[in-house]
Amino acid sequence: MQQSNNLLFCLCMLILSFLQVGCSKDWSSDIHPQKWNKVAEEKLDQILNRKLNGKIAKNVILFLGDGMGISTVTAGRIRKGQLKNNNGEEEITYMESLPHVALSKTYNIDAQTADSAGTATAYLTGVKTRFGAIGVDGRAFDCPTSLKSKTESILKWAHFAGKSTGIVTTTRITHASPAATYSNSFDRNMESFVGINFKKEHLDQGCKDIAAQLIEENSFINLIFAGGRKKFLSSNHTDYGSKLKGDRIDGRNLIEEWHEKMKKQNLKHKFLWNISDFNNLKSGQYSHILGLLNFDHMDYETDRINKIPIEEPSIIDMTAKAIEILSTNPNGFFLMVEGGKIDHGHHSSNAQLALNDFVVFDEAVGQALHLTSSEDTLMIVTADHSHVFTMGGYSIRGNSILGINLNHVSNVSGLNLTYTSLLYGNGPGGIKPESVRQTNLTNLKTEHKSYIQESAIYLKSETHGLKQICSCLKN
Repeated sequence: MQQSNNLLFCLCMLILSFLQVGCSKDWSSDIHPQKWNKVAEEKLDQILNRKLNGKIAKNVILFLGDGMGISTVTAGRIRKGQLKNNNGEEEITYMESLPHVALSKTYNIDAQTADSAGTATAYLTGVKTRFGAIGVDGRAFDCPTSLKSKTESILKWAHFAGKSTGIVTTTRITHASPAATYSNSFDRNMESFVGINFKKEHLDQGCKDIAAQLIEENSFINLIFAGGRKKFLSSNHTDYGSKLKGDRIDGRNLIEEWHEKMKKQNLKHKFLWNISDFNNLKSGQYSHILGLLNFDHMDYETDRINKIPIEEPSIIDMTAKAIEILSTNPNGFFLMVEGGKIDHGHHSSNAQLALNDFVVFDEAVGQALHLTSSEDTLMIVTADHSHVFTMGGYSIRGNSILGINLNHVSNVSGLNLTYTSLLYGNGPGGIKPESVRQTNLTNLKTEHKSYIQESAIYLKSETHGLKQICSCLKN
């Protein structure tokens, strides 16, 4: 009986392998050396004929893929190619097409594996700092010391230079990465006055929560497209797009305060919270736009496109709209675009969510390349840290990046079970005594949007990874 079961299993795996190979696109031209010699020659010619642009950039666009380590770029490239019904491995992303590439170290001064707050302070202000600190140097460890340790970001430098400034993110605008463009806080969790991370004692010491800093001290920012309305509304205020109440315990409605501030300065301004208002925006209408398009973080792209009707603009649309609006300033602009949900997908050990957000993030890079000129615009695509996200297993060409591993050696583990190419070192899919898998995985299961990749170590939330990250630049 056992021998029959093993035979049946092997037969099923053989059929599955044939089906998978059948889905792979023809790569027969790859066997000829002339193809690869030609590719090498063309690439060398391209590099040798490259002309360096020594001009000072009028515009700067910083694309930040949160948690977008090299393994994410690789898996994301394959995912993007396979969504086009190709094998995927040969795909060239927009970010990979940029002419200059570098590797960046990502440690914090007190942490081997970095977080998004400390790294954002590093790449936006040029100063490395502590784990969890935003816009302050390493001397800050509490409220009084943070007030004496503030750093300034490139966004503020751009504003002082007479340029327009903007932030696009798929997270809350008060979240670590975007917050480092404008705020100064020794604790990234002080997003709002909720009485937990930010308390009255901090207020009495002269500190402000991150949302309050945005409205009170940084209302010069010309454009914001993000999530996070709940950090600006008190528990006495009902959200604009839902029946939910805000987080704040101080009774303040910071959105209304922003309105009043704009009115007093006689500035043309617009607060928007829904996709209709977003779609109706035109360049030249307003000098200041506060777009908080979700009560909390914005949706994963996987979920966004499946809502009927669609409730939020994509990061592609937000990037294009931001460039259109900010480009009206003859002095130029600085724009930060963060693909923040890449990171969130990885923390959940859900590779599909992370990789689908990577794909649209890369499309946003492509949109920016299309809408700007290399003559006057510096474009940087980088990340802040990696994740314990890995891919391998000798999978065959064109194997579904989200599927089970089919290869030329063995399609099963030492326990005679199928496994996926994508795995995490730790996270929600880790081994627990009561949940050791004893059945085979199938592509039907692993390609579902709710599938959690397996991990070696069980944690409620997957951690960042200690790897260098890739930075790609044009001009």
